Amino acid sequence: MEGNSAHQIKNICVFCGSNTGKNAKFVEAANNLGKVLAKRKIHLVYGGGSLGLMGCVSTAAHVGGIQVLGIIPTALAEGNFVGKIVGEELRVPTMQDRISKMLDNSNAFISLPGGIGTLEEIFQIASWAQLNIHHKPIGLLNVDGFFNKLLSFLDQAGEENFIPHSARQIFIFASTAEEMVDKLEDFVHKPDPVAAQIDWSKGNSSKKCKMDLSLHL
Repeated sequence: MEGNSAHQIKNICVFCGSNTGKNAKFVEAANNLGKVLAKRKIHLVYGGGSLGLMGCVSTAAHVGGIQVLGIIPTALAEGNFVGKIVGEELRVPTMQDRISKMLDNSNAFISLPGGIGTLEEIFQIASWAQLNIHHKPIGLLNVDGFFNKLLSFLDQAGEENFIPHSARQIFIFASTAEEMVDKLEDFVHKPDPVAAQIDWSKGNSSKKCKMDLSLHL
């Protein structure tokens, strides 16, 4: 199992769009998040590149003087699909390796607005938390109400008994970067009693990932 309960966070992984979106507040929030991380001397891990909100948060963090690590599949890096890497670059073979390395190199996660890829990343990390694979806090930075409908969906899924209460509490919501980092640092993991009985020390990481995916298809 990975991660701790309430603690000081040293590295935060940020998931967000490779586009900026229509709302100027998204860009403002991404820039501000990078600045807040730099001010608090929290290093940034992200998906690599310099496009969209990913470029905004990584550039702001890099200019602020903290370490920035971009983790990217080789196919995307060599194809020049994401722009120039900001900070250090770690190339990996696959998308699955990418999310695994993000987990290994981060103490917490924040999602800014984004699309399918952003949702995939945040929900995969959340599903691993639900299965008690890690104990790291996960935050949704709800810029201008962007995640309101997602919050409603999670509540509805909970009411229909598809998401247990313990899993619903995995997601931390905040409207500002400062509030979000405070909440992440105060987070205490409370595993589902059933998931807490799973022994993830058996088998290698590739088997663990395959099992996780089969459970959620």
